[in-house]
Amino acid sequence: MRFMKLRNILNEGRKLLPVENTKYVRNFGITSIKRSPGAYDADGKTKVSILNTSLENGLMITGYSQYGFRLNNDVVVMGPIAIFPRSILSWHVNSFEDINENSLSIFYALEPKLDVLVLGIGDQAPSPNFSKKIMEFMRNYKINVEILRTEQACATFNLLNSENRMVASALIPPLYISYNENDVLQAKLRKKDLYNTEI
Repeated sequence: MRFMKLRNILNEGRKLLPVENTKYVRNFGITSIKRSPGAYDADGKTKVSILNTSLENGLMITGYSQYGFRLNNDVVVMGPIAIFPRSILSWHVNSFEDINENSLSIFYALEPKLDVLVLGIGDQAPSPNFSKKIMEFMRNYKINVEILRTEQACATFNLLNSENRMVASALIPPLYISYNENDVLQAKLRKKDLYNTEI
């Protein structure tokens, strides 16, 4: 009998319902949901867009190794690269010690001028003297420079490129790549699918 009364009160659309010991139960009925128009325009399913796999934003980096870089158009480029929103070039340097005014000349010769140049110098942290020298040189050409590890530089380039900024990146593959247990598990699962074997 008491349950029937509670259900009738809930059906009347009250927000809070007193229950024994002064506890309250919230009624989250359809009438309590407010939607703003245009807040969610998809077909009712959750939609996720991964920036670096979409070709409409231009070239982006989806992966890197000790040997080179994989792009969102499934092209693998070996060695150091100079990447722009719509094109990619091989960059003739062996390590961050080879980065100088001459190796950076392509970036300040471009028209229209770059907003940002993202340098990925491998897996070592940039030294203050190196950073200062490069930044002062590029400041003469009114180009902002970010000097980062390659992993961070790839993510920064992808983000700036997705915002339609005039960005370029010069990247050197890292010598060492750290991995975690999840990476090992994913590799084993891919191998199992590929060779149809047990882990």
